[in-house]
Amino acid sequence: MSAGPGMFRPMADTELTTLLNVLNSKRTHVLSILEGLDEEALRRPVLPSGWTCLGLVHHLALDDEKFWFRAIAAGQETAIDEILGAGESAWQPAQEKTAEDVFALYRREAELADVFLAGADLNAPPAWWPDFFGGRRYDNLREVVLHVITETAAHAGHLDVVRELIDGKQHLIVP
Repeated sequence: MSAGPGMFRPMADTELTTLLNVLNSKRTHVLSILEGLDEEALRRPVLPSGWTCLGLVHHLALDDEKFWFRAIAAGQETAIDEILGAGESAWQPAQEKTAEDVFALYRREAELADVFLAGADLNAPPAWWPDFFGGRRYDNLREVVLHVITETAAHAGHLDVVRELIDGKQHLIVP
């Protein structure tokens, strides 16, 4: 489940590198806070809203990494078609998907996003914008990257709280 060497590759020292380093630290946090939990714990709802740790990672893979980077930023037709035609809820991975399947999906979507972003211009407009957002719009890829950083960081914090409720483990112990 850990990120492993080479999961998120470093790049030249630029604004994009800085943004991706921050994003990668949040991605790693998401996976590391869940290390050691068994399948049952990962699928057990802990909060009244009913989401699960595994569902949240699945959501990050599909609704954040795939949607914002491959569909919105890159305009990849296959990603757009898969998102628009998705029958599976991003928050509820199919029962036959194991925890490792979901973690692998998250790592794969992050790597695909990084490949696109490695050559991206932060000032470029998104390549695709869905009609269902109405008037809400990001003007450039920088705003998209910052949005995904914010989403990933917020969800990493949610996972910190849920992990502490499950077994008392804390990501950062403050004296």
